[in-house]
Amino acid sequence: MLKQAQRAYNFNAGPSALPLAVLEKAQRELVDFQGTGMSVMELSHRSAAYEQVHNQAIASLKELMNIPEEYHVLFLQGGASTQFAMIPLNFLSQGQKAGYIMTGSWSEKALKEAKMVGDTYTVASTKETNYNRIPALDELVYEENTAYVHLTSNNTIFGTEWSEFPDTGDIPLIADMSSDILSYGFDVSKFALIYAGAQKNLGPSGVTVVILRPDMLERANTNNVPTMLRYDTHVKNNSLYNTPPTFGIYMLGLVLEWVKEQGGLAAIENMNKEKAALIYDVIDQSGGFYKGHAQKDSRSLMNITFRLASEDLEKQFLAEAKQAGFVGLNGHRSVGGCRASTYNAVPYESCKALSEFMIEFQRKNG
Repeated sequence: MLKQAQRAYNFNAGPSALPLAVLEKAQRELVDFQGTGMSVMELSHRSAAYEQVHNQAIASLKELMNIPEEYHVLFLQGGASTQFAMIPLNFLSQGQKAGYIMTGSWSEKALKEAKMVGDTYTVASTKETNYNRIPALDELVYEENTAYVHLTSNNTIFGTEWSEFPDTGDIPLIADMSSDILSYGFDVSKFALIYAGAQKNLGPSGVTVVILRPDMLERANTNNVPTMLRYDTHVKNNSLYNTPPTFGIYMLGLVLEWVKEQGGLAAIENMNKEKAALIYDVIDQSGGFYKGHAQKDSRSLMNITFRLASEDLEKQFLAEAKQAGFVGLNGHRSVGGCRASTYNAVPYESCKALSEFMIEFQRKNG
């Protein structure tokens, strides 16, 4: 049995921490899943035993996120990066444009893929300030013949997050929520499509969740779009057109049950606010020893990004943190600095330990 004492202070940005209780349950069921004499990894994806796992995961996600009944929940593969191309292939028709709100590296990558498919434009961008904030709603300008507007709800590299989503009227709103889905409650009906890689808050890597409003299928291009890249393929087949990542979906289902046991999204959101506050308070009270990247009104609850006075001091901080049992505090390779990813499964105790380490490091080096 895994013990808490053996666990690292895991602040990896993804794949990231999973709840210990989930890992322990998977460990218990690994060899014999519910009396089948097989691991869940060995079950046929057409079997009744696996079908129950699959459908329960869909039902649990709908329940926790209060997803409207008519919306489709899909379990796909290829990560959010495949969705960058799949969305314009399905929904960007000739004579239309796709609008992208630029808030970081992942929205840049999504726009790059869309440009290969059709016409695009930038709704708003904060690149000029190195993506240290989310655009104000009055900065968003939509053009005529917009097929959809795309945003990235949380920006892992820069540590910013939307606190209020725009109202795009009749224009479908699409969101990449890979890094903050299931971390707080929001109105799913504002969105025509939500997609998320599982490896932050939902489960292990290998599963991509798509939440799709049904009318989008009527808008979708079907000519010359490969079968596996068409949303209707997966809707018609309940995400079982080909062999899905069955073990990842099983693990996702266990994570969803764990979220229910914590009290649902309202309780998870409160815990996430408490965890993030431990670290942000140290930054704010450090007198500039730690410098947060994100403007305060755009701060992420999931990814806390900060710098120290010099690269040498940052290297020392990261080296001593590693010795103390902290994992994953390096900033993204494209920007450097430090980053603590405080996803749902990162315990309060880990965040408390990090805040205490930061205070002590400043005391010794400030």
